[in-house]
Amino acid sequence: MLGGGEIFSIAQMRSADAAAIAAGIAGIELMENAGAAVAEAITARFVRVPTIVLCGPGNNGGDGFVAARRLMRAGWPVRVALLGRRERLRGDAATAAKAWPGGTVPLEPSVLQGAGLVVDALFGAGLTRPIEGVARATIEAVKEASLPVVAVDVPSGIDGDTGEILGVAAPARLTVTFHRVKPGHLLLPGREYVGELVIADIGIPDHVTEQLGVRSWANRPKLWQPALPRRTASSHKYRHGHALVLGGGLASSGAARMAARAALRAGAGLVTVICPEVALAIYAAQLTAVMIAPYAGQAGFVQHLEDPRRNAILLGPGGGVGEDLRQRVITALASGKACVLDADALTSFADQPSSLFAAINGPCLLTPHEGEFKRLFDHEGDKLTRARNAAAESGAVLLLKGADTVVAAPDGRAVVQPDAPASLATAGSGDVLAGIALGLLAQSMPVFDAAAVAVWLHAEAARGLGAGMIAEDLIEALPGPLTELAQRPR
Repeated sequence: MLGGGEIFSIAQMRSADAAAIAAGIAGIELMENAGAAVAEAITARFVRVPTIVLCGPGNNGGDGFVAARRLMRAGWPVRVALLGRRERLRGDAATAAKAWPGGTVPLEPSVLQGAGLVVDALFGAGLTRPIEGVARATIEAVKEASLPVVAVDVPSGIDGDTGEILGVAAPARLTVTFHRVKPGHLLLPGREYVGELVIADIGIPDHVTEQLGVRSWANRPKLWQPALPRRTASSHKYRHGHALVLGGGLASSGAARMAARAALRAGAGLVTVICPEVALAIYAAQLTAVMIAPYAGQAGFVQHLEDPRRNAILLGPGGGVGEDLRQRVITALASGKACVLDADALTSFADQPSSLFAAINGPCLLTPHEGEFKRLFDHEGDKLTRARNAAAESGAVLLLKGADTVVAAPDGRAVVQPDAPASLATAGSGDVLAGIALGLLAQSMPVFDAAAVAVWLHAEAARGLGAGMIAEDLIEALPGPLTELAQRPR
């Protein structure tokens, strides 16, 4: 369900639960289904060992009681440790606890003695304040013991909306959540605590989900597959766009060269690097299928933009921070061509970001890393919220890079890349990503879709390469994931 699936905020998940109950599905039925899913996931992945289920005072603890009962029925040696008193449980959690045939022990670090597996059902995704007291001490003991942990909904201590750690959290080997993935499963640092993620169907009808107006998704092909450009027997290069890359001088040509080759690999029909005359020889010596054209000053740059067949342009990689690049960016934005602004093109507006935003009136993608983002925007909060607010402020699609890359559109849509390999943290990786997006935009993909596809291709290419990868390798690896996409049905 993660593939192409909706991301539910905690408020949306509560609404889904409430709507399902209003439609006639009892809350205890949802809880029974949730606990059963946890037990099933455990028995499918772990050998039978003494298991301690840590239950909190709310519905997450109720799920834990159900899971404990199901495991006991399957022959597992199970104990339950409860935060608080059993008689104080309310609602469905009280019903689930009553059905548990065993006793409970008070939650404290010593309950871990003799356990071979921990089921963490203390706090769910809706936790809003830091964990304290005996719960904190117990979670810290779980971390120190290095026991395998199965988390119910989210690892306790992870904010389900933001991925932030609220005081303390213990990494899980497996997390079982319900109905839909939550932002905290995908955003850092929470993602590093989730382990394997299972999204269990607990019986909430699909029509409930459709009514919630979901605007966030995990970045998977089924989201944008219909928008992918396809070559046919009658295709020729002029039907797939002509991309421009603004190149820098002699000492900074590598970034533009990698971006240009990535654009060509991503399917642009033609790609031209326009560069200062002094750097022409270095570009020509390193590029073959990519064309090279010199320009001199602002007038020369404008002349290259006048050709209507050149429909997309990338500015920034190796471009040099300053007034000259600011002028080129404003001119490119005024041309109406699809623009990708990266690296130096963003930093050049650090002192006057409003002038950049005012100039954006057409298809535009901004691709900042966190440092560049802070130079342009003052937004605070979690990554998903910051990206959304920045996209709305700038009027551009925003691709906020990182291990948990977020793509956000001005209208509020957003995707999160949940599993980018750590090997992408290497010099030039961002230039390749910008080039992939450029190549897709040259083929007339909508900006939001092109950015999401570029992020997915970038991650998939890296995944296939493994350790030791450098940015140039990504370009050569693109045919693999591109072929995979081409072979999928629309």
